[in-house]
Amino acid sequence: MSEKTVCVIGYGEIPLSKRDYLKQELEREISTALEDGYRTFMAEYREGAGLLFIQCVHERRVECTDIFSEIVISQGCEQFDDELLSMCNDVKLMWPKYQNTYPLGVTRYLIGNSSRVIAVFRKRGDYDTAYALDYARVMGRDFHIIQM
Repeated sequence: MSEKTVCVIGYGEIPLSKRDYLKQELEREISTALEDGYRTFMAEYREGAGLLFIQCVHERRVECTDIFSEIVISQGCEQFDDELLSMCNDVKLMWPKYQNTYPLGVTRYLIGNSSRVIAVFRKRGDYDTAYALDYARVMGRDFHIIQM
């Protein structure tokens, strides 16, 4: 586990009607993490919570220049957003290494390398995030939940 590292977990697309709410909650969680001394932030390159999280982290670099961000590419993607990738200090390519265990392998990597987990949880049918929350609990991680 990396001390003072935060990751975000959340699977599935975010409805446009809830995007502003999620952005506000992610910004609040990032502010809290920065106040608590966290400077490393990780997310999966995936539509929804992961990409929005990286954008929110990048916006904070104006005032916190020592922020380090890592994005994990876990699925075969035909197209990448070069601007988004350039916001990150590190890009970790995990495809095809974890293709047979997706999304569990990526979840284990993110949580295993973080001391705080932010979970964007949709309640009904969100089994992957539920697994991530349980794994974070078993690993003794500090976890925060954003209910959608």
